[in-house]
Amino acid sequence: PCGADGWAQDTVPPGAAFVAAASYRGPGNNDTRSNKALPILLWWSGSLFPHFPGDTERIDCPRGSCLVTRSRRVARHRRTKALIFYGTDFRAYEAPLPRLPHQTWALFHEESPMNNYVLSHSPGIRLFNYTATFRRESDYPLTLQWLPGTGYLQAPAVPLAEKDAWRRKGYGPVLYMQSHCDVPSDRDRYVRELMKYIQVDSYGKCLHNRELPSERLRDTSTATTEDSEFMTFIARYKFHLALENAICDDYMTEKLWRPMHLGAVPVYRGSPAVRDWMPNNLSIILIDDFDSPRELAKYLDFLDKNGEEYLKYLEYKNVGGIKNQFLLESLEKREWGVNDMTLPNYLNGFECFICDKENTRVKEEQEHKKSRGKTPSPRPHIAQFKHMGCPMPTPGFGSIEDL
Repeated sequence: PCGADGWAQDTVPPGAAFVAAASYRGPGNNDTRSNKALPILLWWSGSLFPHFPGDTERIDCPRGSCLVTRSRRVARHRRTKALIFYGTDFRAYEAPLPRLPHQTWALFHEESPMNNYVLSHSPGIRLFNYTATFRRESDYPLTLQWLPGTGYLQAPAVPLAEKDAWRRKGYGPVLYMQSHCDVPSDRDRYVRELMKYIQVDSYGKCLHNRELPSERLRDTSTATTEDSEFMTFIARYKFHLALENAICDDYMTEKLWRPMHLGAVPVYRGSPAVRDWMPNNLSIILIDDFDSPRELAKYLDFLDKNGEEYLKYLEYKNVGGIKNQFLLESLEKREWGVNDMTLPNYLNGFECFICDKENTRVKEEQEHKKSRGKTPSPRPHIAQFKHMGCPMPTPGFGSIEDL
């Protein structure tokens, strides 16, 4: 119910419904302002909001508090300091123009350029002031969005003897599970060539050559979750073809982390910087280290027949096996959690990041005004190409001229 601490009457245009938000003090700050004095953050992309009860909420962040809403009625209000967009939904021709000088634009986009290629070009990304993307250079990096923690990596693998038993029953050494075909990374054409030299069991719609053992596992919703029956099935394989839909620094999805969790060695093509994030120096097999699919097949065959060499790729699962301090420190410093109810999720985390930035900006603008220009006004922060940018797609193997 609306009380003295509800939204100020001028929050919405005349005749619009009155929006109320309960006022409360969170543990994160000592902000004593009532709701009607707080900056407003507007989620322009309704698909991600609300991610808490109600359409409008007060959030109490480390440096101050804000009101967050998806009500576009407040888009042009003087207290609406930031608009937050979800990259997959963003269309330039639908943007709320003209931009108001007192507002910043923030971009949340954990997906690859395939979902919205405009954002991988400088004119696209520079529309925004703050970013949360897969790139470590973004303002609020989501690089490890698919990795819950070190415990996830160190889950036990299926014993090698059991994997070899499945091999004797006719299973191939390599698994491919993909139903999104013909993507910019050109993965299907690579796998098609690889299949000429080694057995690859492909269960998805792309290059389909084998049926899943039950109707339940054929259900797409089962395959896209960490269903125990599905996970048990794919853990039988020694190698898992993990090919991202786009080749971008730091773009790493469940295609990489899930096989590592299960102990099926990823045969990976994706982020050129992937080694920066690996638990040790021998965790995955990089496709780009091989001159051709044929050369890769030879190496996989060698590991398939030499268990001692194969198991070196799973040593990170042992106690103390994660040697990469950069990975450990990144997970330690990360303020949000993955499937962890004791930590905020990254949507709430990014909101507070923007809230704190806007509260700081408001104070700096007030100081500039009080000093009559002696104190400089805050300079706008503009997103850069490196926040989201990716190189042009290249063939999975061979040259563009060959195609």
